[in-house]
Amino acid sequence: MPSSLDFLTEALRRLPGVGPKSAQRMAFHLLQHDREGASMLSRALYQAVDNVHHCALCNTFAETAVCDTCLDERRDKTLLCVVETPADQLMIEQTLTYKGLYFVLMGRLSPLDGVGPKDIHLDKLVGRAADGVVSEVVLATNFTNEGEATAHYISEMLKARGLKVSRLARGVPVGGELEYVDAGTIARAMLDRRST
Repeated sequence: MPSSLDFLTEALRRLPGVGPKSAQRMAFHLLQHDREGASMLSRALYQAVDNVHHCALCNTFAETAVCDTCLDERRDKTLLCVVETPADQLMIEQTLTYKGLYFVLMGRLSPLDGVGPKDIHLDKLVGRAADGVVSEVVLATNFTNEGEATAHYISEMLKARGLKVSRLARGVPVGGELEYVDAGTIARAMLDRRST
């Protein structure tokens, strides 16, 4: 059985981007300089694991059966935005430009990692999108190879059911200077150009 310090270090290593040395530094810091913070972190983790579940409608994190966004009567129920993670949903919400509903996949297709359609709840997505209320599905998966493959798979699946499917635009970022933007982004922006 590992010591409590080793156990804490190993637990901290589970966080993304945290290696053995960083985990050890965090453990030492918490125990040496911030025991109150360590206790608060412990309580917060326990409470979150115990109380946070998936929304029955959109699959995001919620403490109730249905999340506040899905219950909000002001949301446009004809629009459904598909994102990979709750963090992606939060970023879209922070833009204050989208007023529809969401579906959170909790991942993306990645056959090399053994992640298939069932692992990202596509059956639940189809049920939600084909409920007779949704008229457009906006695919907002990331612009990685896996995100693109996921968007393509979902698009084909939903179009076959007669649903309108759109994809987030992509291109040169606001404030970006062309000489510093990669060629792939410029090429995509040129292909996706629109009239002014």
